[in-house]
Amino acid sequence: MLPEAEINRVLVVTAHPDDVDFGAAGSVALFGDRGIEVTYLLVTDGDAGGNERTLDNSGMAELRRTEQRAAAKAVGVTDVRFLGYPDGQVVPSLELRRDISRVIRQVRPDLVITHHPDRNYQHVAPSHPDHRAVGGSALDAVYPDARNPYAFPELLRAEGLEDWTVREVWLTGGPNPDHWVDITEAMDRKLAALQSHVSQIAHVEGFIDFIKTRFATWAEQAGLPSGRYAEAFQVVSTA
Repeated sequence: MLPEAEINRVLVVTAHPDDVDFGAAGSVALFGDRGIEVTYLLVTDGDAGGNERTLDNSGMAELRRTEQRAAAKAVGVTDVRFLGYPDGQVVPSLELRRDISRVIRQVRPDLVITHHPDRNYQHVAPSHPDHRAVGGSALDAVYPDARNPYAFPELLRAEGLEDWTVREVWLTGGPNPDHWVDITEAMDRKLAALQSHVSQIAHVEGFIDFIKTRFATWAEQAGLPSGRYAEAFQVVSTA
């Protein structure tokens, strides 16, 4: 794995508001504690989400952007970007690869965190079609697009964005994690981030207990002592 001391910038690429907070907000908070710069890139505004909603899609998109910025603030992230693709309609495309490559070249991260591109047959929720499309496109943007000076030449010609090599990718939501981060010290901040998404979780009874149970289970799988919490990832080297 990439040595911790060599991670200076992290880019998190997700499909919807709240995806990063379910998958990686604890790890993000810990990155911030170490002075690591973190940027969020959300492909959609989550305009097709919400429970018992009274807002149209435009109003829901605005609300969910606001909720995501509040959630990001809870874990110390201020750079939050949205691509504005339609929620529920994301597909792998050259356009999406270019848009993610653009942000990779702007941010120049050492580490990218994104969705696992494969369907998880153990737990269906991480396998939302948007998640899989974004994960696959983000991996394609990492390799080969963002590092290839001849891919999307308009990014250099028109925007001055030179190629950049991401050194490692962490995937969330996959069936076979191989890296766990002890987030116990950041669990309160992760919960605060998740609770910022009122439009998505206010109707869920026992939400906090559900989250604590889920991430305590990951900690148990990681071999951590009772009472600890962990987030799980699959690590992909780009060497």
